[in-house]
Amino acid sequence: MAIFDSTVPKSTNIKLGIAWMIACTLSFVAVTGIVRYLGSDLPAAQSAFIRYALGCVILLPAIINVFRAPPNTRVLKNSILRCIAHAGGVILWFFAMARIPIAEVTAIGYVTPIFVTIGAAIFLGERLRLRRVMGVVAGLLGALVILRPGFNEISIGQLAQLATAPLFAISYLMTKRLSGQTDARTIVTLLTICCTLFLFPFALVDWVPPTNSDIFWLFITACCATFGHFAMTRALSYAPISVTQPITFLQLVWASILGVVAFNEQVDPFVILGGTIIVGAATFISHREAKLRREPITPVASATKLN
Repeated sequence: MAIFDSTVPKSTNIKLGIAWMIACTLSFVAVTGIVRYLGSDLPAAQSAFIRYALGCVILLPAIINVFRAPPNTRVLKNSILRCIAHAGGVILWFFAMARIPIAEVTAIGYVTPIFVTIGAAIFLGERLRLRRVMGVVAGLLGALVILRPGFNEISIGQLAQLATAPLFAISYLMTKRLSGQTDARTIVTLLTICCTLFLFPFALVDWVPPTNSDIFWLFITACCATFGHFAMTRALSYAPISVTQPITFLQLVWASILGVVAFNEQVDPFVILGGTIIVGAATFISHREAKLRREPITPVASATKLN
């Protein structure tokens, strides 16, 4: 399947890389917009289950190939561990999306690379250099600017979105481990299968019969999310992280515009300011890793948007 083609072009094409990353940000904002539109009519776990079940339909050829040549036990074990964290994060993301503005969900989501940096130091033995520490602190300060504890009542939707950050960070770190054990196609396919199976019992707890409209929009969500990951992969293959990372901030811009135009949401300057600080921190960390000519543990912000 070309969508999971991990071949890196021999030449760098900065303009093409930027174009793919812009397409990536638009795709992920489309996902958040659709989920926001669906609101809380369906329980979060059920919406997440339907999204991944429809993802299985999209990835059916890859699923057939996986069953024909099953991965080894180590890959299956790590995939299941990744799925537990990832599925929990997806449920919380769907829950938050129905309760707080799109721009706020997007801005808080930028915290995930900061947790990846911390997790890499704790679990993968990465050295936490002073510059990394400064980036982490700046990112967390950005989150505080958005939440403003003591000045603004923190909502359950904000807490849910904040809780997705460490869960998606665990998922990313497990993906890094799996990347040394199997190919990208198998990793994504196993995630889709495992999340569908894991979310199923949670969806049954409070099942609400979905309408044809619900199924249609969640299918579009699955398509947009899949294309978003494809666009991100292509962007990173054409341009370095130091170039593509700042472009992820456009997702906050698109989200703010969509919130105002489609949902009559007010633009919160603190959300924009906090998101800018967080993206700047993640960009700084990624830039330092690139300069050291090491494979970056901290991903670009969009790389952690695994919903």
